[in-house]
Amino acid sequence: MTGGSRSARWRVEPSSSSLAEAARAGAAGPTVLVADDSALMRRVLSDLIAASGEFRVVATARNGLDAVKKAHTFRPDLITMDLSMPELDGLGAIAAIMREVPCPIVVVSARAGRETAEAIRALELGAVDLVEKPGGGEAGAAADPDTLGPRLLAALRAAAAAQRSQLRSAAPPRPAGPAMTPAAAGGPGAARQAVVIAASTGGPRALAELLPALPTGVGAAVLVVQHMPAGFTRSLAERLAGLCARPVREAAAGMRVAAGEIYVAPGDFHMRVRGPAGAATIALGQDPPLWGVRPAADHLFRSVAASFGPAAVGVVLTGMGRDGTEGLWAVRRGGGRTFAQDRESSVVYGMPHAAAEAGAVDEVVPLERMARRVDEELRRRAGRPGAAP
Repeated sequence: MTGGSRSARWRVEPSSSSLAEAARAGAAGPTVLVADDSALMRRVLSDLIAASGEFRVVATARNGLDAVKKAHTFRPDLITMDLSMPELDGLGAIAAIMREVPCPIVVVSARAGRETAEAIRALELGAVDLVEKPGGGEAGAAADPDTLGPRLLAALRAAAAAQRSQLRSAAPPRPAGPAMTPAAAGGPGAARQAVVIAASTGGPRALAELLPALPTGVGAAVLVVQHMPAGFTRSLAERLAGLCARPVREAAAGMRVAAGEIYVAPGDFHMRVRGPAGAATIALGQDPPLWGVRPAADHLFRSVAASFGPAAVGVVLTGMGRDGTEGLWAVRRGGGRTFAQDRESSVVYGMPHAAAEAGAVDEVVPLERMARRVDEELRRRAGRPGAAP
């Protein structure tokens, strides 16, 4: 079927009342409000959601004000949210909904211009996941629903698992100390220790709280895998750079792993390190997805365990699935220390729970204490003052 025939198929949009009636009479499953200023996109998303049999669309909204009103009226279990909309944009709508009727929100965004940075801000405001419109916008999404559908449904499943108690904007970052210099690391800038972090659903908000609070006084590099579509990880790195005293970069192949710097794996690339501590470099690859994701934390964690051994600390944060469990085992076998975020502070207690259940975690820690525990562990392993007893 051509793109034109698909567009013709999706010209007529049902009313909110007919959607609600259909939902009441139809199959069970979480209810969804679809917000987008494009009638075509509302139809595409509604059809994909309804066809899944897992979710039911109870209403659609044509702009942010309409989305806030219908969030109050229909009290949906989940919301899909466009960002560029008239009257009230997606960011304003997310902020209002999180303040008034908190609900898991999945951002459905084009990877174009300012929308990329706005998508990261939406996740900080409380949205739990991000789906990219294929082809950069509604025309691409309409022409390629087979690509959009699996991504959308996976995000809705993750959002459905979110703890509503954790649906809030990111806490203001703690004041960070001065940026670390190569001299402070005790060497020519090469990392002698490494902290590896895995995050998925709810991760950008957790990273915005954790990374600014990480220590700057020990010679550790920080390497992050956040499950996110290609093209959005650069904006994530730029946003985190504005919050942290440490330099934050989207990783590139061949980069030296330097003390005091934070590296974010680029979307659609697995990230690993190559070489021993003190001479490690970044390697990127597009070998098949692992656990359905690329980048996958397990690949990074295993490589860091091989390169840094007992000088590695592994952390698994909020997220859906089990990525990071095998990697934490590798860090433990190499003599490193492993942490997982606790249930109460996680948006989705999937990845941390899988790791803890498998026995790969030395300590389960609330997000607000994670930076301190990592700092204590790094100092203890480096034999520096301030280590935990």
